Amino acid sequence: MCYNLVTILGPTASGKTRLGAYLSSKFNGEIISADSRQVYKGMDIGTGKDYDDYEVNGRKVPFYLIDIVDPSEEYNLFRYKKDFIECHSSILKRKKTPFLVGGTGLYISSILNNYNLITADSRDEIIKSIQKLPIKELQEMLLKLKPQLHNTTDLIDRERIITAIAIEKSRIENPASSMLNYEVNSLNIGINIERSAQKEFITERLKKRLNTGMIEEVEKLLASGISHEKLLFFGLEYKYVSLYLQNTLTFNDMFQKLNSAIHQFAKRQMTWFRKMEKEGITIHWLNGFNPEEAENILLNSGLRPL
Repeated sequence: MCYNLVTILGPTASGKTRLGAYLSSKFNGEIISADSRQVYKGMDIGTGKDYDDYEVNGRKVPFYLIDIVDPSEEYNLFRYKKDFIECHSSILKRKKTPFLVGGTGLYISSILNNYNLITADSRDEIIKSIQKLPIKELQEMLLKLKPQLHNTTDLIDRERIITAIAIEKSRIENPASSMLNYEVNSLNIGINIERSAQKEFITERLKKRLNTGMIEEVEKLLASGISHEKLLFFGLEYKYVSLYLQNTLTFNDMFQKLNSAIHQFAKRQMTWFRKMEKEGITIHWLNGFNPEEAENILLNSGLRPL
């Protein structure tokens, strides 16, 4: 089978970046990040931008979609897939091997399952035309567009009804050129860390981040004009450090709650990856960080080293 992408996925603190960089250095590769928070500038420690991990044997492996927007900007799934397509096409044109590396399941799924996303412009246009309609009329409109509605909560919240209508109308009314249709054939490798070891990794990493400037990083974001509300949106480290800086949590409470939240996040990541498998995505799982086994998977798939 001919692959035009290698995907390295796994939960937080599993060593995805190190593995991706190692394999990229062996197989003439370049890395496209699949991390929904590492796109933001100035959010380095909290998002785990370990730039040193991209250096293998004294050579920096090229990487993309990191540090590309300001935290004040909106970055969404549509923009991510658009950016991915540009990077992936460019890497292939230069006869390199694209590696998709990260842990944001939605971003990875959008690529591997080729989500047919709609331009934000066309969606916004439809929203403007219907946003003043009574909720009962909106409900009827949505049910007419989508009789087999899977998520009935879309009929309760006004904003969700409007968004759902905009998506359905865009799919029907807009030409295919307004949608991001881009198929890849990916060889997928996942890192599965034993639960107790993962908990230890996460806790030790959090202590290190707090001791090496994570609180100061959040203070700098606040000084630049990023609101506490936006920090809550970014979640995890930014949410809990923000609450600490507002004196809502003590330092110890912040650490305990954040540590627990990261453990829960890692579990949700694995749940997402298992869901991807149920949807037909094949993932070759490694038991822990195992570069040699991963390299053999690539060799057996027909990929050749430098």
